[in-house]
Amino acid sequence: MLTKHANFTFMTKVLVATEKPFAKEAVDGIVKIIEKAGFTPVLLESYSGKQPLLDAVVDVDAIIIRSDIIDKEVIDAAKQLKIVVRAGAGYDNIDLAACTARGIVAMNTPGQNANAVAELVFGMMVFFARVGFNGKSGTELRGKTLGIHAYGNIGKLVAKIAKGFGMKVYAFDPYVSHSVIEADGVVSLATVEELYSMCQYVSLHIPATEKTIKSINYTLLSKMPKGAVLVNTARKEVIHEDDLLKIFSERSDFSYLADVQPSKVAEFEQNYKGRFFFTPKKIGAQTEEANINAGLAAAKQIVGFITNGDTTFQVNK
Repeated sequence: MLTKHANFTFMTKVLVATEKPFAKEAVDGIVKIIEKAGFTPVLLESYSGKQPLLDAVVDVDAIIIRSDIIDKEVIDAAKQLKIVVRAGAGYDNIDLAACTARGIVAMNTPGQNANAVAELVFGMMVFFARVGFNGKSGTELRGKTLGIHAYGNIGKLVAKIAKGFGMKVYAFDPYVSHSVIEADGVVSLATVEELYSMCQYVSLHIPATEKTIKSINYTLLSKMPKGAVLVNTARKEVIHEDDLLKIFSERSDFSYLADVQPSKVAEFEQNYKGRFFFTPKKIGAQTEEANINAGLAAAKQIVGFITNGDTTFQVNK
């Protein structure tokens, strides 16, 4: 249902379009931030189908979304749109090219969901290492090697937790200096091939881009040592699924944990039971805290952009 959250109308309208709604505390906070700035908040929550979104964007200046799709059709319908903010780290649900063509700023809210995702990494790893708590003998994480592929906000927190578990932590990120990584007590590796060759566990935190889609392929995966476990809380698109299935067929010691079901989930379920764990839907950011943090950050970024031209977190520069 589409509702205005005020009895009067201001010049600037901010649409909160969430097929999966924010927590009430987050919505109340978002509305408070928007109204304090003198803008009009408009809520479109729990909608189904694309038409309600197309109808809602017609006269808004800004949009806050979660996993909602902002494609060219939506952008074309939003004649007054100036900014769209994805409350979360990933932004592959926004058509950046279409935004850029219209001069619309696209942003994400990096770091707001980081702790939730980092904790999920270890939730899955412990669950799997202890054989789903089924009473059988499992293994421990202490003393194992963990490779962190991309050392951003989530990667840093994964490293911190891993050190608490007593794991040996390595990282590869061509965009982060060795000194920054090693200041956290993490071994910084020069190549991605080294990371996969040295680490029993590898945790993925790369975005889905033209360069990274299907980049986690046979060449990399085949380098992992005995008892390899690939952990993916990023995007399923970064995995070359055919190559992953090939590794599974060749190596009975290889396992895969993911915060998103692969496209070929049926093949895993039919042939490789006991060697994988997939959440039923993407839940890395699904905590009350992350929900609130990301929503409030999105609202603040919109206010900052419209009032002061702040483009700090723009992703379509």
